[in-house]
Amino acid sequence: MFGFVKKLLGLDQKLYEKQKQFLTGGTPEQRKLMAEDAGTHPEALYFLAKDSDPDVRRAVAINKSTPVQASALLANDKSPDVRIALAARLVELLPGLSAEKHGQLYAYAVQALGVLAHDEVLKIRQALSTALKDHAKAPPKVVGQLARDVEREVSEPILRFCVALSDEDLLEILADHPSGWAIAAIANRPTISPRVSDAVINTNDVPASKGLIRNPGAVFTQDLLLKIIEKSRDYPDWHEDIAVRKELSLDLAQRFAGFVSQAVLDVMERRQDFDATTRAEIADIVKRRIAFKGPGGAQESPESKVERYVRAGNLTPGVINDALSWNDHKFVMLALAQLSKIHPIVVEKMLRSGSAKPIVALCWKARLPMRVAIELQRSYARLEPKDFMYAKGGTDYPMTPPEIKWQLEFYGVDLS
Repeated sequence: MFGFVKKLLGLDQKLYEKQKQFLTGGTPEQRKLMAEDAGTHPEALYFLAKDSDPDVRRAVAINKSTPVQASALLANDKSPDVRIALAARLVELLPGLSAEKHGQLYAYAVQALGVLAHDEVLKIRQALSTALKDHAKAPPKVVGQLARDVEREVSEPILRFCVALSDEDLLEILADHPSGWAIAAIANRPTISPRVSDAVINTNDVPASKGLIRNPGAVFTQDLLLKIIEKSRDYPDWHEDIAVRKELSLDLAQRFAGFVSQAVLDVMERRQDFDATTRAEIADIVKRRIAFKGPGGAQESPESKVERYVRAGNLTPGVINDALSWNDHKFVMLALAQLSKIHPIVVEKMLRSGSAKPIVALCWKARLPMRVAIELQRSYARLEPKDFMYAKGGTDYPMTPPEIKWQLEFYGVDLS
């Protein structure tokens, strides 16, 4: 029965024969002493793993000399204390057991941990979760099971700390609409990939999203940060944390600066990772933003504001972008009507057409740079990126004069 153990470990048969008399004939105290002794023959320890006394079996579970093969027995032990003791020992063994060098032993350990991860006793799963959360070499299947546990005490430590939990597991968990505490645990992990960061934002959980934005270990793509910036219009308490994100580029800073408070703008101006030119451009945005709010404040109508800019000769592309940043669509529509000499009702139809071509033609007629047309497609018309028309060669209009003329004439614009 123990041939595989003797072959694997090179057991001393004489030692086993000497101890064998106590395995069945000894008192519980004698068997417990044997189970606790690191010098006890491994084959004897395997035998004691089936002892009738739970204290003996618990001692076997703790003993560092107990062969890993005994884990299969102990993981199904009827005593919770034995199973908890086994969990602690297996977690302690993991760093020294590689799947490559100790294939069979590793498999025994992982199999036993998998059984414990499904244990009906909460404190056993909780103990296993607490022990595995800091282990980089924790078995992926085991931590994946613990991360999906219905009890918060079990799943939260794994979701929050365990680096062995895969992105695929995290994405699947987030897609299953978990509780807010689970999303927050993922949002505060030490490191978070762009894919997982995006999935957290897509849950629309506001507290978890704020935690993610504050987390320096979360990695954002430019597209994700743009999505966060757009969402942050409704959540001002995100702004200061966005302002210090390392991924914040000049382009995104310009977009962001249009609708945040003066305190946040001051933070952006002081960022040392922006060069002098970038800081100067941000400072210019600050001045324009203050000017856009203007002396009339909230009481000034869009019509009056457009007239004020026209009188000052300052109805510029930058001002239109500032208005877009504030979602002041009435001002934008009236400003475009003023610059293009097209009736405001027609301008509104072109902007709301659901197509990029009328918007591009409108901006051409208003003598605006193509970058404004791109921003109008994004912020005003809310087109999908796949439907955008982008500048040709970085700055040029992508439509030919005949194409632009056709669009304008379609909307009844007089080109004479």
